Amino acid sequence: MQIYNTLTRRKETFTPIEPGKVRMYVCGMTVYDFCHLGHARVMVAFDVITRYLRARGYDVSYVRNITDIDDKILKRADENGETIEALTDRMIDAMHEDEGRLGVLRPDAEPRATQHLDEIVSMIQTLIDKGYAYAADNGDVYYRVRKFDGYGKLNNRDLDDMRSGARIDVDEHKEDPLDFVLWKAAKPGEVNWLSPWGEGRPGWHIECSAMSTCCLGETFDIHGGGPDLTFPHHENEIAQSEAATGKPYVNTWMHAGAVRVNQEKMSKSLGNFFTIRDVLEHHDAEVVRYLLVSSHYRSPINYAPESLADARKSLERFYNALDGLALDGVEVREGEVDARFDERFTAAMDDDFNTAEAVSVLFDLARELNRAKKESPEQAPALAAELKRLGGVLGLLQQAPAAFLKGAGGGELPLTEAEIEARIAERAAAKKARDFATADGIRDELAALGIVLKDSREGTGWVFEAPGD
Repeated sequence: MQIYNTLTRRKETFTPIEPGKVRMYVCGMTVYDFCHLGHARVMVAFDVITRYLRARGYDVSYVRNITDIDDKILKRADENGETIEALTDRMIDAMHEDEGRLGVLRPDAEPRATQHLDEIVSMIQTLIDKGYAYAADNGDVYYRVRKFDGYGKLNNRDLDDMRSGARIDVDEHKEDPLDFVLWKAAKPGEVNWLSPWGEGRPGWHIECSAMSTCCLGETFDIHGGGPDLTFPHHENEIAQSEAATGKPYVNTWMHAGAVRVNQEKMSKSLGNFFTIRDVLEHHDAEVVRYLLVSSHYRSPINYAPESLADARKSLERFYNALDGLALDGVEVREGEVDARFDERFTAAMDDDFNTAEAVSVLFDLARELNRAKKESPEQAPALAAELKRLGGVLGLLQQAPAAFLKGAGGGELPLTEAEIEARIAERAAAKKARDFATADGIRDELAALGIVLKDSREGTGWVFEAPGD
């Protein structure tokens, strides 16, 4: 298995520290607001990675933290007139709801920063004792960036270039403008915790260093996150952790690609910012997941109406292939399905989790299934079971085909299923009576409601395409 390592900027053969086991930490959400599409990209990317590692037989310990103390959280709680606990608990519940709808499995552990204050304070004290950090006279504690020889290695940056090119706030309490905060002294009236340096709260970077080493050890296999975290967050994590422990922090660094909206960067200022729940009000969750899975996890994704429409059409091809087959209890016996499908799928995923290539294998398998349904019906159940099994590794194709094809997850139907079937029966009667004008009128009426009729030799089926699909 080859994984692209952001640290070395090349693909490397993946060899876990402990044979058969993978310890992975992914930077999670700062829970002051609803999760957006960028969060969905990271959630789904590392969900697929976890699913595949487990499918390959690895015992995976997947940790994704929750940042539940931060300047943004304090500000939002104050604006809302609620406690930070009330705000963060509410947003965590919403996050779990969103990821559940996207088919994202829960991590094995979700440490919260507020639950690891002792470990955070202990790591800061260790850094002070080793000379990598210092307490300033304003109550803050800072990390001495120039003390750590490897600073900049994740992002291939030179310290002097950073110093000359960076926009750094002038802080008279720092020894060097590049130094970053480990502990922030509390302002009057702010929520705070007691420390050896006075009342305050931890800096963002030190939280992840403490939580990851606490949950996974001083050196672990994989650390992941979004594309915007390589600098300064992950760079600072490396500096803190390796200075504190004297050991390599992480063997493999992985970063998901960005989400763009109509080829532009997603931002509130551009008015193209979408939360997960905004999107799922209008689109089937599996369609959104397919869009995120069908591109390589490191590639940028363009979120646009046409890309969602293409994603839905692709899923319809798979579910149409699966439709009409009873798969309960069907097990694929050796030799029943061409082994090349599984071999190609595995080769794709072993090549840095290349889901785009893996999906192309699913299309080939669906074509073979459609051929078998017409020419060799006895082969169809095994092919369908294999398609569903491989799709499941990506978190796809687990709905009942009829439910997906009728749009059960893509929005509220404008008519009941009974009403739709009644109109289809009226259309069939009109066609039989050669009243084609009435028949066409019924088709157009249903199409205007998003209900698209599909005629075949077996009869007339339908799918619901919600507005915006």
